[in-house]
Amino acid sequence: MAKDNDNKTCCTGNPNKDKPSYTADNVVTLCDAKYVRLYDLQYSEGAHYFDASRRPKEELVALKSDEEFRAMQPDAVTIAVVVILPDKTPRLLLNYEYRYPVSQYLLSPIAGLIDPEDRDCENPLVEAAIREIHEECGIVVKPTDKVTVLNPCAFSTPGMTDESNAFLCAEITLEDTTGLSQTGAVGSELFAGYELADIEDAERFFTTGRDRYGNYFSLATWAVLGYFLREYR
Repeated sequence: MAKDNDNKTCCTGNPNKDKPSYTADNVVTLCDAKYVRLYDLQYSEGAHYFDASRRPKEELVALKSDEEFRAMQPDAVTIAVVVILPDKTPRLLLNYEYRYPVSQYLLSPIAGLIDPEDRDCENPLVEAAIREIHEECGIVVKPTDKVTVLNPCAFSTPGMTDESNAFLCAEITLEDTTGLSQTGAVGSELFAGYELADIEDAERFFTTGRDRYGNYFSLATWAVLGYFLREYR
């Protein structure tokens, strides 16, 4: 009997099927703030879908052609920062960042928006990741450290927002942890310490969906924990 992965006809998806399409004239801006916007996507007569976005109207994902969609850059980067310390097994560096919509400090990966200056670089995703690691951790990524793109663009919650993240891994060698610092926080960012998770910690967080304090965390945290367990267990 053929295995499923040998059966080339098992996929019935059709990305070319007719779908609602919008023009700029069908999109109404309801809120336009610095870091978030709300749009009304009027996809047919009397039919509305609301889209929270970080993007100005002219850059909305919903208005991109199929070719532009496949070539788009994400809004932000999320990084699995793996720290290699002398005589220790690898550790996953996470932080506790305050997230205003849930009013909690959540166990979080190192992450941040891609700045305009990053987009002008040869590799915007890696450049943004290096900058965020320095801002949120105080770590200067060395040429001998390894920063790798794992997924160039993944949507956070596409049922309500077109926000997207690239996922990266940064494997960083440190002599000790004395240089770790959260003093580079900018704007509304608030941090409440680090978690240097070993495999046992990561397994517990991943399987329970809770941090060491019993609190839930984001899907991005769960994804980074899963990657760490797969590659370093």
